[in-house]
Amino acid sequence: MLFTRATEYALLSLIIIAREEKPLGTDYLSKRLNISRSFLAKILQSLAKRNILISYKGAAGGFTLARPAHELSIKEIAQAAEGRPINIFDCSSDQAACPSNQGEFCTLWPFLNRLQSRVDSFLDELTLKDIME
Repeated sequence: MLFTRATEYALLSLIIIAREEKPLGTDYLSKRLNISRSFLAKILQSLAKRNILISYKGAAGGFTLARPAHELSIKEIAQAAEGRPINIFDCSSDQAACPSNQGEFCTLWPFLNRLQSRVDSFLDELTLKDIME
């Protein structure tokens, strides 16, 4: 699967954060989006570790974007939220990763690999700013 709820929640949170001029906390974001606070906190920390967000501690703490929205690609955000490369199919990144151990005989893999390359390029070019508009 390309995106899970983790990516969806990351993108929704980043859009809200990008529109604010002050740090926003996990409590505020989880209430506004009506999602689990603990799940969102885990996602936001992953984004902070990957230099997508800056985390501020304290009473006025929360999260702000680490870079402008036009510099944050959807691919980068999704990979940070998912904690792994974003693949359309299990085997799309590597023929040897075939779940049935038949990669060397697979006639689908070249097609899937080309499709993955196109998706990767598209997600690299698409930015947070693009989806905010």
